[in-house]
Amino acid sequence: MTDSLNPTLPTAPRLRATVAALPGYGSGRPAPGARGAEHAVGLASNESHFDPLPSVLDAVTQVAARLNRYPDFASLELRSAIARHHGVSAEEVAVGTGSVAVLQQIVQAVCDAGDEAVFAWRSFEAYPIVVALAGATAVPVALRADEGHDLDAMAAAVTEHTRLVLLCSPNNPTGVSIGQAELERFLERVPAGVLVVLDEAYTDYDVDAAGRPAVDSLALYRAHPNLCLLRTFSKAHGLAGLRVGYAVAAPAIAEGLRRAAIPFGVSAMAEHAAVASLAAAGELRERVAATVSERTRVLEGIRARGWVSPPSGTNFVWLPAGDRMRERLIAAFAEEGLLVRGYPGDGVRITLADPATNDRILAVLAAPGLRA
Repeated sequence: MTDSLNPTLPTAPRLRATVAALPGYGSGRPAPGARGAEHAVGLASNESHFDPLPSVLDAVTQVAARLNRYPDFASLELRSAIARHHGVSAEEVAVGTGSVAVLQQIVQAVCDAGDEAVFAWRSFEAYPIVVALAGATAVPVALRADEGHDLDAMAAAVTEHTRLVLLCSPNNPTGVSIGQAELERFLERVPAGVLVVLDEAYTDYDVDAAGRPAVDSLALYRAHPNLCLLRTFSKAHGLAGLRVGYAVAAPAIAEGLRRAAIPFGVSAMAEHAAVASLAAAGELRERVAATVSERTRVLEGIRARGWVSPPSGTNFVWLPAGDRMRERLIAAFAEEGLLVRGYPGDGVRITLADPATNDRILAVLAAPGLRA
């Protein structure tokens, strides 16, 4: 429909073509009438199944009485707490409403229209969206056959137009991590003028048998000024409902990210909860250890039932599957009241929960007719 006085003008506002072409986000729901629906469990969003820590709830309760006041514009208390936690300065820290918002700040701060951003695919589904919204050009690079990043191919994809490289480790949705030596070799190959973002949303779960971090990303950051670390409080910290994430980057980059942030974006509740969560490191380690133990048990159970599932450094497991099997898996889980996340053409992601729920996952995968 057009304006009758000027047929070249539309009669209603219209979206930018880029926005109109963006995919919508579809969150699943338990199937109506499914067996076990009264015990339906969402295993599609990678949330922590633990309740918030008591000290975090106390912090939120205390600040709730001051909701009539704006939060600290600079989030200085939170940035200072993050800086102490990582042994960096507050000038190297930028915060935002979840790591995905900080990611958007990064892309907006670094990429002009036509600049290139390289990332693995399949990886975090927000990458192509935030790149497109900035007017930049997405350069996806296929994962290896083992579901991990193909860093050689990603290094080869860097051109004179590349401004940004996004690495997701452990990778969402496949769970596969990039090793320390691999990261070091890759960073040595990337030009100093290209910002490399290491998205570590699940890094708290990426530990060795002794509970030590599998990768020392802070050592890599100190050695490579063009590396930016991206983290969140939504996963292991269990603050998904408050939306707070952060980046550690060279001071000039971090300042640019703060300038690109929405003013007063991080609420006072989110800031105080995150500070309290950092202070409760011992309790957090206990929860992570419990999740890692369950991850080992579930992966062993999945493989014992004849399914293929790659190593995971996260709070979820991945089942590679073509479209037909993917649909069968989603339907089988939904029938038992378990909501999982399917990715067309690639597979199914299942968030780990408590042992009883994880047993239900294994029971579905043991069904004799599922693979027939």
